[in-house]
Amino acid sequence: MNDIRRTILWVIFGFSMVLLWDKWQLHNGRNATFFPGPAAVTAKADAAAPAGTPAASASVPAPSAATAAVPASAAPAAPRERFEVVTDVLRLGFDSEGGSLVRAELLQHADMVDGKKSFVLLDESAQRTYVAQTGLIGTAALPTHKTAMAVQPGPRTLADGASELSVRFESPDLGGVKLVKTWTVRRGAYDIAVRHEVVNTGTAPVDPRLYLQLVRDGNKPAGESSFYSTFTGPAVFTQEKKYQKIEFKDIKNKKFEIPAESTNGYIAMVQHYFASAWLLPDGVKRELRLEAADIGSATPDCCYRVQMITPVGEVAPGQSKAVEARLFIGPQVETQLEQLAPGLELVKDYGWLTILAKPLYWLLSQLHKVLGNWGWAIVALVVLLKIAFYWLNAKAYASMAKMKAINPRITELRERYKDKPQQMQQEMMRIYREEKVNPMGGCFPIMIQIPVFIALYWVLLSSVEMRNAPWIGWVHDLSAPDPFFILPLLMTLSSLLQTALNPAPPDPMQAKMMWIMPLMFSVMFFFFPAGLVLYWLTNNTLSIVQQWIINTRMGVPPQFNLPSFK
Repeated sequence: MNDIRRTILWVIFGFSMVLLWDKWQLHNGRNATFFPGPAAVTAKADAAAPAGTPAASASVPAPSAATAAVPASAAPAAPRERFEVVTDVLRLGFDSEGGSLVRAELLQHADMVDGKKSFVLLDESAQRTYVAQTGLIGTAALPTHKTAMAVQPGPRTLADGASELSVRFESPDLGGVKLVKTWTVRRGAYDIAVRHEVVNTGTAPVDPRLYLQLVRDGNKPAGESSFYSTFTGPAVFTQEKKYQKIEFKDIKNKKFEIPAESTNGYIAMVQHYFASAWLLPDGVKRELRLEAADIGSATPDCCYRVQMITPVGEVAPGQSKAVEARLFIGPQVETQLEQLAPGLELVKDYGWLTILAKPLYWLLSQLHKVLGNWGWAIVALVVLLKIAFYWLNAKAYASMAKMKAINPRITELRERYKDKPQQMQQEMMRIYREEKVNPMGGCFPIMIQIPVFIALYWVLLSSVEMRNAPWIGWVHDLSAPDPFFILPLLMTLSSLLQTALNPAPPDPMQAKMMWIMPLMFSVMFFFFPAGLVLYWLTNNTLSIVQQWIINTRMGVPPQFNLPSFK
């Protein structure tokens, strides 16, 4: 029965290794080896319009190819201009072609590769394509994100004491319609108000639709770790289907399924720590589209488009109508995302353990408010979890201590009856009954805690607050690996000490594996963020202390079972 307990623990460890391997395969663009996803549902044909074309509505007859394609401007083109708008938290790059946002630099977040530079989220360059665009579609050639627009003069830097700044683009008259697009940024805010005013300059009513889209290449962001996998790609949220992540490869293969229409939700592009999202007010009808699109970019694996289309409504001659939207571009700070739109906080993805991860994040943030340091907040949170699970851990370690006390008898019994396995099992059960030992008693209390600590792992891995957050001394960034590998070395030593304090398995091969596996597992931690290693180190240290105290109280002096590889 002692072997059964160890077998269960090895199964858990082996299953974890299998999951890690599958994540590694997915991270490198391969199919999962052991757990491929469920059979994908082929996307509806209308989810992918011709390249460069906003998709047509499934409920409205599709316009002809000539009218659906993005038209060239029929009016004299305004000179193309690119310029920057600067607030206290953002440096934005605008293009007068379409009045699009083609660059977004987050001034309060350092670059992952070069910490002396600010982090760039949106960018249109030879290396990257990631932009936010809007425009109109209808039965005639209307202003789109390819239309040359005139930029109205005005300030480009948010002045001291000012709370907001606006940038106004005006399109030429196309198809009897003029589009006036106004971007308004606010102090301290990562969400930008975007007002689209549609002016009917013709002699007949028009009924255009507005599209909002995010376009980016399918490459992983620079500086991403190869030792743990995080999601990069589009996401769609509706109250009907909730939060849906879609892999780039599934878009290319048209193997995805999202709601065609909704009156709520948002579209987003997500990556580790950061996201962008188009937001419309709840109750506004919208169509949702995803497609792989060739936009003529030099960027490899380009590009993918996630899109919302909403009706503007009929506009009479000489009249105008406006559609209000917001664009979020910033860090995944959960408390801020919750205030912007329902479900937007889900871009910070905890996976299937969200129900546990969200309260853990809340507790971690409360501890940070008190302690003022994210590193010490991590330590304090692990201490509180250890206190909460004290009695479970006490039962587990008490069971292990009893097993350790009778281990010499079990070893002698195994040697005596090694050729009589059935009799050996009977004698072992007799000893367990006499000593009132449950060989599974050390396993189940630990298994109950595993989901909680996995959820905490994802909280620390996904929280942007860890970026550039110092702890003590040499640890200046809890989201980056320890520069001197001190924490991983201490974590490795603590794992080996735990192994030494546990009862030595009677089987020599098992005994060797009990020492080899912690060493192999610890190798990964040399490349993990320092905050994650600090969490594991704290957990290991507290477990050792608790195990030592319980063994001593039970009259089983702690002994170090050193390895023998003879």
